[in-house]
Amino acid sequence: MSLLTVGTVAFDKLESPFGKTDKILGGAATYIGMASSLLGVDTAIVSVVGGDFPQEYIDLLLSKGINLDGMEIVKEGKTFFWEGKYHNDLNTRDTLATELNVLETFNPVVPQDRKSPNVLMLGNLHPLVQKGVLTQLDQRPGLVVLDTMNFWMDCAWNELMDVIKEVDVISINDEEARQMSGEYSLVKAAKKIMTLGPKTVIIKKGEHGALLFQGEQVFFAPALPLEDVFDPTGAGDTFAGGFSGYLAKTNDFSFENMKRAIVYGSALASVTCEKFGTESLQDLDREGLIHRLRKFHELMDFSINL
Repeated sequence: MSLLTVGTVAFDKLESPFGKTDKILGGAATYIGMASSLLGVDTAIVSVVGGDFPQEYIDLLLSKGINLDGMEIVKEGKTFFWEGKYHNDLNTRDTLATELNVLETFNPVVPQDRKSPNVLMLGNLHPLVQKGVLTQLDQRPGLVVLDTMNFWMDCAWNELMDVIKEVDVISINDEEARQMSGEYSLVKAAKKIMTLGPKTVIIKKGEHGALLFQGEQVFFAPALPLEDVFDPTGAGDTFAGGFSGYLAKTNDFSFENMKRAIVYGSALASVTCEKFGTESLQDLDREGLIHRLRKFHELMDFSINL
């Protein structure tokens, strides 16, 4: 089973109360791809980088089994760069620099042998770019998942509404859900968003877990309480990669299986937060993932007499 993801492969420069980095590997598609590949899913990335993108990062992604045929290298250009500083609570951050570079003129091209994926994960990019990938596919995937953010709600609302009509699942955080719907209650927000197109809505609440809505059904997965949180960068994208990757692996898009996918996504996201950038994902193996899933099972498991 296969997963195709479109998104950024980038440089990040990070600072938190626990330290700081120089330019390191980042980007939504990077986290999504590394998370899904850990599940043994045939994963391909559609993205763009500049000539400054080091071969060691390319080798790293390839070593994880990620197909990069759809990653354009603009040799005379520079890779997308983001710099941020997190506050003490790690829930808020300041963006210190954003350099679009080659992303500014990115026109995704899906390789011919990747035009029929089981699952399409549309990472956080301009809605026109997301729509452009959809129009290139030979057939509609079994599941289309979309991630977006408030920036696109502010500057590309009509285009966002156009692409949302064509997706099955949307993944956004609580602030974005409220902005998109105009509702403060997340239950009402999810119901209103479902009228825009998606049958399923995921609302991420950071350290407070994630909600899954489909029709009248609701599921909640907590976030794993961590003793050390160094860097939440990429946690949401890792979550999306775990969620979409699990569904691609199992080829089961039922609500019951989406519950399991939410837990897989949450488990992988919790790993990401424990070190800077993708370092934790690079070091994670199957045994480590199973250990983390057991922790989630212990956290959520209980019995009650009714």
